[in-house]
Amino acid sequence: MKRQKPFEQIAARFQISNESAKYFLNHVQKSFKTEKPSHGLILEFIEAQNMEALLTPYEVAAFMQESGVWNYALNAAPPILVDDDDIDLDAL
Repeated sequence: MKRQKPFEQIAARFQISNESAKYFLNHVQKSFKTEKPSHGLILEFIEAQNMEALLTPYEVAAFMQESGVWNYALNAAPPILVDDDDIDLDAL
């Protein structure tokens, strides 16, 4: 029996496409400055945390660092995108 790859397991668990799962794993890796965790380690971490919803890649990377699973420096957090419709101009 062929063993599932980490991205396939992420895709099945969170009901996303294989391409989205690959993108997610790659961006967790890119959240770190130099040393990148393997896709397998990221999957093991997610499974160990019993995550019910998929966090953002940066949140997973930060959680990995905080918990001591991957003690390497993170890049800066990505900017938060805000939709113009969400801004209350009267409050400004």
